[in-house]
Amino acid sequence: MNNPKTFITCAVTGNLTRPDQTPHLPITPQQIADECLAAEAAGAAAVHIHVRDPQTGRPSMDVELYRDVVDRIRSASRELIVNLTTGPGGRFVPSEADPKVYAPGTTLLPPLERVRHIQQVKPDICSLDLNTMNSGPDVVINTPKNVRIMAQAMRAAGVMPELEIFDSGDLNLALDLIRDGTLQGPGLYTFVLGVKYGFAATPETVMYARGMLPPGAVWSAFGIGRAEFPIVAQSWLMGGHLRVGMEDNIYLERGVLAKSNAELVQRAIEIIRYLGGEMATPREARAIIGLPETRQPMAAVPATSFTPS
Repeated sequence: MNNPKTFITCAVTGNLTRPDQTPHLPITPQQIADECLAAEAAGAAAVHIHVRDPQTGRPSMDVELYRDVVDRIRSASRELIVNLTTGPGGRFVPSEADPKVYAPGTTLLPPLERVRHIQQVKPDICSLDLNTMNSGPDVVINTPKNVRIMAQAMRAAGVMPELEIFDSGDLNLALDLIRDGTLQGPGLYTFVLGVKYGFAATPETVMYARGMLPPGAVWSAFGIGRAEFPIVAQSWLMGGHLRVGMEDNIYLERGVLAKSNAELVQRAIEIIRYLGGEMATPREARAIIGLPETRQPMAAVPATSFTPS
């Protein structure tokens, strides 16, 4: 059954999209914050944020860059939901001579280093990747032990985790973490579709992943590249929420670069309205997710167990 209202998250810059792929990718804290606020004006209720070195455009985990972006957003909007990534720091590239030794491109960090900006900036939400998987020629590593350390740090900071699901094993791990009280159920989930060696961007995948969720879970789905807008429709049809943005796709249509994240949000809203849907405001999305009506750090909650039925 479809939700009475659907909220959109806009992932404005990401970690892998490169400036040489599109001149419209936001790089500096001012550009990233401006894109977030423009996405809100276009109809997004939440923004998912990575930061980049303003000089090189390369991905960064600098706490002060995150703080700068979030301060700029908060000075202009009290209701837009801010979701910061904790994904960087999990990539391993094996050396050809000795696969136990890392090669250039490896980004592995201790788990608490990956959430240091969350502890200090305290966004509304932060992503928690549960995947260990092949990613292109490399591998992404998120061991259950490290995921638990990160989840516990998020809880201590009073920040809600958004569980990013790349394959069915990630959902099984999430359910285990809910059972043992590491995570509070039923949870907030995002299905990542179309990453090579992960979930395929198909209706069957969305239906399968949805069927694994505990009752009462809030979920979204998004597709990578050309799958972005088809998954917008599929997620809505199956009762989920939406995500678009230049982290996931840089094209408005075949061969036409999106000039802004707001254009991608507007296109997604057009699709949902044609299907008969209604979009949630940031305040309404906060109620759906279980956040305060305006941007405040969440109160830390005690661990509780939840047994899916």
